[in-house]
Amino acid sequence: MGIILGLFARAAAKAVFILAVAAACAAFLYTDVTAPGPLLAPRTLVIGKHLGLSGVARLLAQAGVIRDPLSFELAAILDGRARRLEAGEYAFPARTETLQAIAIIASGKVVEHPLTIPEGLTSEEVARLVRAAPELAGALSKAPKEGAVLPQTYFYTYGQSRKALIARMRRAMAQALAAAWSKRRQGLPLSSPRELLILASLVEKEAKKPEEKAHIAAVFLNRLKLGMPLQSDPTVIYALSDDGRKAFDPPLTRADLAVESPYNTYREKGLPPGPIDNPGSAALLAAARPAPSEDLYFVADGDGGHVFSRSLEGQDKNVSLYRRIEATKAAKASFLAARKAAAAASAR
Repeated sequence: MGIILGLFARAAAKAVFILAVAAACAAFLYTDVTAPGPLLAPRTLVIGKHLGLSGVARLLAQAGVIRDPLSFELAAILDGRARRLEAGEYAFPARTETLQAIAIIASGKVVEHPLTIPEGLTSEEVARLVRAAPELAGALSKAPKEGAVLPQTYFYTYGQSRKALIARMRRAMAQALAAAWSKRRQGLPLSSPRELLILASLVEKEAKKPEEKAHIAAVFLNRLKLGMPLQSDPTVIYALSDDGRKAFDPPLTRADLAVESPYNTYREKGLPPGPIDNPGSAALLAAARPAPSEDLYFVADGDGGHVFSRSLEGQDKNVSLYRRIEATKAAKASFLAARKAAAAASAR
């Protein structure tokens, strides 16, 4: 009996020792994985597919997010999230703890990148922005059709395809156009959503101030009702830029206004055959619900907006006023340049 009790005592002592060592190790591991990490500043990191637990741990250590890959592995196993680490791009704050890093990668909440498409860009310009986004994947062989994408800010994740993002932009435009068409005012000289889109693209280019969009839409619609040419400079610029595929810098000349093109609304009556840019939701709604107005003309006011008139006589007066404003601006700019040059010469 004494021998048995002795063996039991030695086994118990060994078990206590092992438990003590395990507890000490667990305490050390917990302290290690909950301590602030070595990362001095926030950073993002792409966790590739098929890395496995060890591969993820090594990547984080090499990137300076964690100190010890083994601690990361043990903590992930004991925490139960070793098999729940997902590939993707993740944001790690400064001093990320190891347990925190595990939670971030297991959450699947990857970084979202914004891409803003401003209103009024041509589809070629939109395609250039999409091609330049470094986090997107895949080629974009050609631009979408003019007027097919809705300008707004889109969020995407690392590795999403460029074609998929363009498809989202197309769906957004289809929804916005359908919504605007459903809200259109009765009696408009527009026979289809496409004609609404074309008109909105002209409004988008002409209106520099958002509050003028509905007024400019009204002018164009009044002209359409009377069979007058729209005489929109942006349509001529679109024609001279090879339908938006190359740059063209105004001002337009009389020869430019005579260019033979179905997009030249000085020569051709009615709407051009297609949109000249990608209009935003506000321009679509302005075309669908124009301001109540009988105006037929507008011209720049020299301050980023326009002045409107019902008659050609009123338009001629406004044009003369605008030319005087521009001449005054040019004279002032010339005077300031000459004064600056004189001051520079006297300083030498």
